[in-house]
Amino acid sequence: MTPHSTETPQPTWLAPAKLNLFLHITGRRDDGYHQLQTVFQFVDLSDELIFHDRDDTEITLLNPPGDWAPEADLSIRAARLLQPYCETTQGVTIERHKRIPAGAGLGGGSSDAATTLIALNQLWNLKLSRDQLAQLGLTLGADVPVFIVGHSAWAEGVGEKITPIQIPERWYLIVIPDCHVSTAEIFGAEQLTRNSPAITIRAYLAGETAPAGNDCLAVVLQQFPAVKEVYEWLRERAEVRLSGTGAALFCEFTNLTDAIRLKNELPGEWQHFLVRSMTHPHCPTI
Repeated sequence: MTPHSTETPQPTWLAPAKLNLFLHITGRRDDGYHQLQTVFQFVDLSDELIFHDRDDTEITLLNPPGDWAPEADLSIRAARLLQPYCETTQGVTIERHKRIPAGAGLGGGSSDAATTLIALNQLWNLKLSRDQLAQLGLTLGADVPVFIVGHSAWAEGVGEKITPIQIPERWYLIVIPDCHVSTAEIFGAEQLTRNSPAITIRAYLAGETAPAGNDCLAVVLQQFPAVKEVYEWLRERAEVRLSGTGAALFCEFTNLTDAIRLKNELPGEWQHFLVRSMTHPHCPTI
């Protein structure tokens, strides 16, 4: 069943993308999860979500992609996770407009899940705290809590130990090679570095450590020629980094002019985004 045609217009909720400014794997737990250190930086590239009331208990996506599987969709799973907290079980139809590419390491699915938790907590009047939502979000994925915290952050553990930090405003040119990188495939690779020495927040922010990279980069470059091609091209022109365990490569700039200059040199067929950092994306008070 679709929402009533007489419903009032619903607000659009933004689910921002993130970049991992660095990613170190410092160990592996007995349960197989990797211990990480990373910095999450939000950028002004966002998916858009609208939540439509229903008169039944169903939770569905209004405009699913062709290969959509409800049980794997993080927005649907997030909504179903909240249903037990409703005094009267409510349903919702989620209208989602994707701009963040999947499999790119930009956190689109996790951000959509976090935005769903935050939005429905408000729309269903559940009155859960941000900490409670973050704990629920962690059951959906290690990256979900930082989107609920909604602030640039240092993260450790499996990504759940979050410390908000201030990062100077920057411009980023993000280039997306034509491939989908599986997080499970990268973390399962035998050659993945899993013993990087831990660093401190203070040393990182003070610039006292060597430039921090991404321990997943070597594996991604080896297994995905499309990423390697883009990486080699960018490396000749700027410092280039990999975000998360995806395909997205990015270059950082202190001014827009330099970012535009490199953007204009890109081969026309490469998908790319020129974005600005956001320390604290718009997020309603909980």
